[in-house]
Amino acid sequence: MYKVNNAVIMAAGTSSRFAPLSYEKPKALIEVRGEVLIERQIRQLREAGIEEIYIVTGYMAEQFSYLADKYGVVLRHNPYYETRNNNASIKVVEDILKNTYICSADNYFLENPFENVVTEAFYSAVYADGDTKEWCITTDAEGYISRVEIGGRNAWYMLGHTFWDEAYSKKFVEILDQEYDAPETADKLWEDIYIEHISELKMKIRKYPKDDIFEFDTLDELREFDESYVNDTRSRILKKISEKYHVPQGEVRGISTIKGENNEAIGFSFYIKENQYKYDYATEKISELGEE
Repeated sequence: MYKVNNAVIMAAGTSSRFAPLSYEKPKALIEVRGEVLIERQIRQLREAGIEEIYIVTGYMAEQFSYLADKYGVVLRHNPYYETRNNNASIKVVEDILKNTYICSADNYFLENPFENVVTEAFYSAVYADGDTKEWCITTDAEGYISRVEIGGRNAWYMLGHTFWDEAYSKKFVEILDQEYDAPETADKLWEDIYIEHISELKMKIRKYPKDDIFEFDTLDELREFDESYVNDTRSRILKKISEKYHVPQGEVRGISTIKGENNEAIGFSFYIKENQYKYDYATEKISELGEE
């Protein structure tokens, strides 16, 4: 049995697929069903008796600063959020990793999943009926994760929080430090590093009902969960589009991020009925897709 020492909420990423809301503010700071995503997680952690909480920031870091005063959390900045994957966020908190929850700031837990005493290291998972493109888990007879593959069918897949006991944290940090400066490590998720060393980093699956953990990759997914976003997206950009074309915001659908040469988000495409358009972040120009 491990007494939880602390929690890390990773909030450094740009969430470019969540266009255009994530262009205007970090996804972790959007309000879902009346509560800011990251504030809900902080509340749930505190309700479970976990007082020491670290927030790893990067993109629009200044917008998270109020959390230190409001909740007494500790902010750690990841200066490499644009050039490295989330292994860099683990790196900036490696000195405090003990018996630690690692959380994603954009998860919404319907019921509080946290507890202050945990039996062993685990990764949370939900079940997919039919085909899925998620990270699917295979376990051994004792419930330890033995393999993770992208894509599967009728499978449990990774979603939500993970818990590292102190021995796991120590071993992961040791491996991360050994591999961090290798050029090929920069693009890896911390989960990639875990999978490559899965025999050394023993972790169990923790199964949850499908409707307990939510993750919103796109605005359309959020609208399915919180209907208030159908016609009020809280987005200046989408308000401008709806006014230009004289339609409710709910008719602006099928939003997809457009990326430039350096893989940065430069705008997004969208549909109004059967017509497709694009919005350019730099010029704020709206045009029909295919126009010069």
